[in-house]
Amino acid sequence: MKRARVAFSGAIYDAVEKEGMLQLHDGRLVQEQDVVWLSPVEPRTVFALGLNYADHAKELSFNAPEEPLVFLKGPNTFVGHCAETRRPSDAKYMHYECELAVVIGRPARNVARENAYEYVSGYTIANDYAIRDYLENYYRPNLKVKNRDTCTPIGPWVVDTEDIEDPMNLKLRTYVNGKLTQEGTTRDMIFDIPALIEYLSSFMTLNEGDIILTGTPEGLVDTAVGDEVVTEIEGIGRLVNTIAGDNVFLGKENEKAFIDQGKG
Repeated sequence: MKRARVAFSGAIYDAVEKEGMLQLHDGRLVQEQDVVWLSPVEPRTVFALGLNYADHAKELSFNAPEEPLVFLKGPNTFVGHCAETRRPSDAKYMHYECELAVVIGRPARNVARENAYEYVSGYTIANDYAIRDYLENYYRPNLKVKNRDTCTPIGPWVVDTEDIEDPMNLKLRTYVNGKLTQEGTTRDMIFDIPALIEYLSSFMTLNEGDIILTGTPEGLVDTAVGDEVVTEIEGIGRLVNTIAGDNVFLGKENEKAFIDQGKG
């Protein structure tokens, strides 16, 4: 089943896909274009993998890591399907990263790889933008690269595990303004999903709602203000996002400041 979280008529709803529409948890059927899409999971601890595809590591002129290269992401970086992502005016190179996102379904500690899938509730799509200008080095991705507000669209759906026959054999594609720019397969991960769950749970507890972003294959290009970026994963769906400039977000920030001032 495909599940989503949306805002509709001033309230937030869990929803499922039904006959090309969204069925809200109160039973109403609504059109997809009539809702505001939210992150399909309210992110708790989010783990992101760097250089987890050999072709991507080679693309960046780095050797594949010998153990998972993991960093954490804060919740404010996430936005939903059809949202805007901010490109700072000083950014010279900002690229997408189409990634399979693994959603943890129950607490996991010291999990053996052969049991790892028992702890997964579903899968979704993440587009984890990176601004390479701000990178200190590839083995220490810093906050300015990977934790900027709005820079990780996620969704639109979480697909239940039983509906994905083999998560390690899914095609990933990215389109910029309708042009195919990235294509790969989850078969090419250096550390597969069971290995990642085994590794992370060996030293910390994974909890329900935690998410693992599993990395991206080669095929990265710079994006510009106004670009529509579509990341898609076989069997899960298509995540649409638009790049917007500082001027759009400064307007929103000024509006929020005005409202906050009025509350004071």
